[in-house]
Amino acid sequence: MNSNLPVEVPFKKSILLVTSFAAFLAPFLGSAVNLALPAIGKDLHSNAISLGWVVSSYILSTAIFLMPFGRLGDIVGRKKVFFLGILLFTISTFLIIFSHSILSLIILRIFQGLSSAMIFGTSLAIITSVYLPGERGKAMGINITATYLGLSCGPVIGGLLTQYLGWRSIFAFLVPFGIISLILIQRKIKTEWAEAVGEKFDLRGSFIYGIALASFMYGFSKLPSSLGWICILTGSLLAVIFLIVENNISNPVFDIRLILKNRVFAFSGIAALINYSATSAIGFFISLYLQYLKGLDARSAGLIMISQPIAMTLLSPLAGKLSDKRNPGAIASFGMGITASGLILLCFITQSTPDYVIVLLLLLLGTGFGIFSSPNSNAIMSSVEKRHLGIASGVVGTMRMVGQMMSMGIAMMLISLFIGKQTINPDTYPGLISAMRTGFIIFSVLSIIGIFASLARHKTMKKNIIFKEKAF
Repeated sequence: MNSNLPVEVPFKKSILLVTSFAAFLAPFLGSAVNLALPAIGKDLHSNAISLGWVVSSYILSTAIFLMPFGRLGDIVGRKKVFFLGILLFTISTFLIIFSHSILSLIILRIFQGLSSAMIFGTSLAIITSVYLPGERGKAMGINITATYLGLSCGPVIGGLLTQYLGWRSIFAFLVPFGIISLILIQRKIKTEWAEAVGEKFDLRGSFIYGIALASFMYGFSKLPSSLGWICILTGSLLAVIFLIVENNISNPVFDIRLILKNRVFAFSGIAALINYSATSAIGFFISLYLQYLKGLDARSAGLIMISQPIAMTLLSPLAGKLSDKRNPGAIASFGMGITASGLILLCFITQSTPDYVIVLLLLLLGTGFGIFSSPNSNAIMSSVEKRHLGIASGVVGTMRMVGQMMSMGIAMMLISLFIGKQTINPDTYPGLISAMRTGFIIFSVLSIIGIFASLARHKTMKKNIIFKEKAF
């Protein structure tokens, strides 16, 4: 397809339908699994550290493969990679139904993460290929709304399924949706996008990148042990080697010039990384807080936790549409400020905090995140050339997943420090409260830093977007 030609409206809507439907699946599963962790722990006899890896294994796998699959989509075709991702996601989700040990569950979650990397490494690039500047923010807002809708439905539906049919029913519930997604792709998407066709895939760089990221993130989850610091140092050294290698080849998996010469791209990516690092473990902590400390069942906890993604769902398309007309960086910075306010207030919750206060705080956090996400993604995707769309899409997803992994790494480190490898019980509740409070303090500081990172791109935002619009 010649991406410079105007695209028919029905085709655009079909693309948005398919990518948004796929965008619903993984967030739904993630939020539902967070709520099902106590049930999984009881069924598979797992401690808090192992339950953390049920979440972290998926995030780590997705983070490692996102950028390589984004680049591969540029070369062999984004639709092809997107389709295979949905297929693998459906198969791995089906197999988890029969998992009878925590190890097998974690391994299959790794495959789910790999498939999600194929999906999210190409979906934003496909949308950007079809929608022109001036309408792209609205389209991304709708797509991200589907993500937040998945987050919204996950706690409610996941809570009901877990309580009445068991945690395995969550995965069984998603299999038909995966099959429907595959049918939609085959029927609705007849076009392929591969602006970098013929270019070589950087296998060596992808391998170094994956090992570096895995080492760094695994080490982060093992802090404050000596093994954790060794892994972080190893990952950091490999990251330096990766950047040197990428700077000296013609077709890198990640073009380092995007960071060195594109201020908007660089600071938008940093803002996304910080934002996800500061917010992703909130669901993990709140799920444990509501079910252990407050004594709520999975259904009741889900009804409370739905408040955050509802706010995201309502505000994301509005913020995305607004970012087509106003400076995306300024809007995203405002959203980050609201998020920081919510996190600061969370530092003061106790076991006796009323449920309605928790709901209000989650609504405040959801408002900030909903205002931040769409404009920030629009800023990143609008700041690069078409042949780099897959890389940019991969970067958006990578910042999200690395941020989530760092957030969970902080949470797991604090659980290890305050509770250890004991199961969560009334004797360890004081440790759980201390871990939560410390985590929210760390996340608050990160959010405040993120505000400055987001504002740093503001001066050149308008100039860069105008330049890229001419390129399109």
